[in-house]
Amino acid sequence: MKIIFNKSVSEIKKNDWDSLIPQNEYPFLKYDFLNLLESSNSVGQDSGWVPMHLTLEDKDKIIAAVPLYLKNHSQGEFVFDHAWANAFYQHGLDYYPKLVSSIPHTPATGPRILIKNSYKLKEIVPIILDAIKSISEINSISSWHILFPEELELDAYQESSLSVRKNAQFIWFNENYKDFDDYLDSFRARHRKNVKKEREKLSQQNLEINHYSGEDLNQNLMDNFYNFYLSTNLKRSGHEGYLTENFFKQAINNLSQNIVLMMATEKSSGRIVGGSFFFKDKENLYGRYWGCLEEFDCLHFECCYYQGIDYCIKNNLKKFDPGVQGEHKIKRGFKPTETFSAHWIADERFRSAIDDFVIREESHIRKYVNEAKKYLPFKTI
Repeated sequence: MKIIFNKSVSEIKKNDWDSLIPQNEYPFLKYDFLNLLESSNSVGQDSGWVPMHLTLEDKDKIIAAVPLYLKNHSQGEFVFDHAWANAFYQHGLDYYPKLVSSIPHTPATGPRILIKNSYKLKEIVPIILDAIKSISEINSISSWHILFPEELELDAYQESSLSVRKNAQFIWFNENYKDFDDYLDSFRARHRKNVKKEREKLSQQNLEINHYSGEDLNQNLMDNFYNFYLSTNLKRSGHEGYLTENFFKQAINNLSQNIVLMMATEKSSGRIVGGSFFFKDKENLYGRYWGCLEEFDCLHFECCYYQGIDYCIKNNLKKFDPGVQGEHKIKRGFKPTETFSAHWIADERFRSAIDDFVIREESHIRKYVNEAKKYLPFKTI
């Protein structure tokens, strides 16, 4: 078998890469998505996310692929390792550069090692790890971090002695609800009343929400959303955000079937005033970006949460991942759910210390998840 580190996903044939994508068509590992990040300069040397995508060949055919980036910072990962970096520096060692198998700025759980169906992950991981170790030794790379993998991948990582770390996000699950009212019927009365009040504020402000996906998308909608995205990022952080304007201009060319825009419009004027940007696959909805030009009461909750739930119910999607953080999601029905990461550390001393750290941290995460579940709005049976 042969390992290749690719400086761009464009060095790999699209059909070879996409043939490994799971049946639900997880959008963030599609060739077109990763290629758009690169071609739009949303990732690359200047961003600190330098592509090194790994492919494994058997008899000159690609049988496995891993999204892989060389990084000199920990931004845009959502699995926080700043304390680890500080510990390295305190002992006179460099934590950066490091290798990360993740989707840039996208904390959405999904496969992280793509393989042909005829191969087993437990057989592939040791081969990949050996290649990671070799290139790390040559280039003084401290570690390899696999962020937001699916739970079914964890056994293979643990058998290869990677440290598995747990965290938590808030995820909405579709329990075969007939419509949004049926969903609210599962709430206790006080919480149901609060959600209805929040949703009523939309019409009180003369606003309506329209959904656009696939052929309904057009460049004007994408341009409008980019302005919202830009304005909101500048307001919150003082920078323009990691996605470039070219990302939004090019996205509808190859990714339109995976994009859902939910745009808020003033009924009287037809003016689009804000909106949210989602990705979807055959089973799940992923909330990614939000923006507006002016403030409207509860518009964020409507665009980012309630419309997403409504969309999942109407389209029979199983799960809605709205993004990280935000305990306010709990009372709107998003369940505290464990997420995972896996880590290989080159230095044996730090590897042992991090093994101990993640074991101790796990009990706190488990306790947090169990405590947070007590605040869910659902009726008790």
